Amino acid sequence: MTRDLREYIRQTNLRLIIGGIVILFVVGDGLILLIYGRDAAVIGLVCLFAGLLPLMLIWIFLWGMEMIVKISNKDKIE
Repeated sequence: MTRDLREYIRQTNLRLIIGGIVILFVVGDGLILLIYGRDAAVIGLVCLFAGLLPLMLIWIFLWGMEMIVKISNKDKIE
């Protein structure tokens, strides 16, 4: 039984990233909620989303570049 190790690595990395973000939001904002209250937790969520925005923009930009390169290389192969 052979496995596609690249797909396995990609899947594992995605799961780790999603798990880390979930822990950050649930545990981090949950502690803010318990210690400081609901208003502070809302501000905490806003700050977490604002902090993730640049990362998401970079990811979208790199993904778009990858798609352009794949399309470009596909035309050269044929």
